[in-house]
Amino acid sequence: MSLTPVGKNGSDDEGGATGGGRRGTDRKRRRRRVLRWSATVLALVILGGAGAGYLYYEHLNANIKSDDLNLGDAKDRAAKTEANAAGQTALNILLIGSDARDSAENQKLGGAKDTYGGTPLADVQMLLHVSADRSNMSVVSMPRDTLVDIPKCTDPDTKKTYAASTRSMTNESLGRGGPGCTVATWEKLTDIHIDHFMMIDFSGVVSMADAIGGVPVCVDANVYSHTSSGKGSGLKLEKGTTSIKGKQALQWLRTRYGFEDDTDLARAKAQHMYMNSMVRELRANAKLTNPNKLRKLAEAATKAITVDDGLDTITKMYDLATELQKVPTERITMTTMPNAYDTVQTGRVVPTEDADKLFRLVREDIALDGKDEKKTTASPSPTVTDTAAADDEIAVQVHNSTRTGTLAPVVGRASAVTGLLQDKGFDKAVADTSAATSEETTVIRYPSADLQADALRVAKVLGVPTSQVKKSTDVSGVTLYVGGDWRSGNKYTVSEKEDDDKTPESAQAMNGADDSQCMHVDPNYTW
Repeated sequence: MSLTPVGKNGSDDEGGATGGGRRGTDRKRRRRRVLRWSATVLALVILGGAGAGYLYYEHLNANIKSDDLNLGDAKDRAAKTEANAAGQTALNILLIGSDARDSAENQKLGGAKDTYGGTPLADVQMLLHVSADRSNMSVVSMPRDTLVDIPKCTDPDTKKTYAASTRSMTNESLGRGGPGCTVATWEKLTDIHIDHFMMIDFSGVVSMADAIGGVPVCVDANVYSHTSSGKGSGLKLEKGTTSIKGKQALQWLRTRYGFEDDTDLARAKAQHMYMNSMVRELRANAKLTNPNKLRKLAEAATKAITVDDGLDTITKMYDLATELQKVPTERITMTTMPNAYDTVQTGRVVPTEDADKLFRLVREDIALDGKDEKKTTASPSPTVTDTAAADDEIAVQVHNSTRTGTLAPVVGRASAVTGLLQDKGFDKAVADTSAATSEETTVIRYPSADLQADALRVAKVLGVPTSQVKKSTDVSGVTLYVGGDWRSGNKYTVSEKEDDDKTPESAQAMNGADDSQCMHVDPNYTW
């Protein structure tokens, strides 16, 4: 099982610092990314329209801050989501938690005085996917220390251009022009088109938690997240269920020391529990019909968030909330992007093959709770912004990826499939003579949107499903990886594995209606 990192360079991010002198201490303080905000943002978008009739629109509209949706180049952007047969389109919203210390209150909550006014980091990133038919919702969170390729981004205000970077921390994307660069980074990694973003800061979490009035959480023993060296969030709860709000809610969301195995994985689980409980509370609590309470929540929410231009008015947010309210609580699934520790950079993680599968399920609008009806028709073709070249003009590199965990690669397989392509009119197909690699499933990769149509043309001729055609900056042209599922023969046969559309266990799925969840307390942190 893969674990998310405990903190940058293995350090804790709840509080406390050890060793390294003043400079080392300051560095560790900068790295205390203590808060998971997305629960509150999710509450906002689900509740947002409930009391619209009571709200003074102009005042609230003035509270809302907005920014550009995507700051990346067109070549790094994902194709717009296609509508299904009924004309319905899925929604993808990126929830971002900023660690900005840009106000006295944020500084007090975030600590690290030396970082006041510094470059913010996107320490919390969750992709909220709402199915086209609004029957289900999936949430995918990405560990803050994930190494990704960040595309070139241009700040819309200063016009400064930030060069593309490889193997960079995903949370650094926010400091490269704003949340639109974080959106661009997600699209580059996942090839999922993002329709909106919502970003919230330290003080926003506390004010929203107070306005909501409390969220029930459960621990299986008395817990006190505190050590003699100053580590821990300070959370102190009695065994059982407690309704938390304000600062105590903040402590719950940041707690690592005291939950389960004291890792960031346990913290993510606690955050997902909080989010699910908040949704249940908001939908079930009759007090939310109270106009004063709604006004308080609306004031807190609109002051706390930054959104893209497509959500920059109460009316637009109301429309979004109306769509989100259609999803039953029992069809909300929280997951964490499957990851593994990087072999080079200590304390950093990289997406695994299971992450690619999870992204595909979201991209193809397949419910992560496994309750979709069996699809009887093929998935809609992806949007293509270009036309394919003539077959004899399409350059294709064919790579032997038939090695498996138990079988050696098939000698000459790249040459054999190259010959097959040439027989079909692809005169520029060439075999890659480098060492064979391992791909469980045959895949065609292309580097940019202008070659997407060419890649899809190759797939159509070979009978490879469009879901196995992927954009990747790891290739310089259309590249066919002949996988372990095509070790022989001239005809590709689509795999019919029963678990192809099942959510990977490593995603640690949690259902939104499960109110039996209770965090296990590390015995070393009981009182």
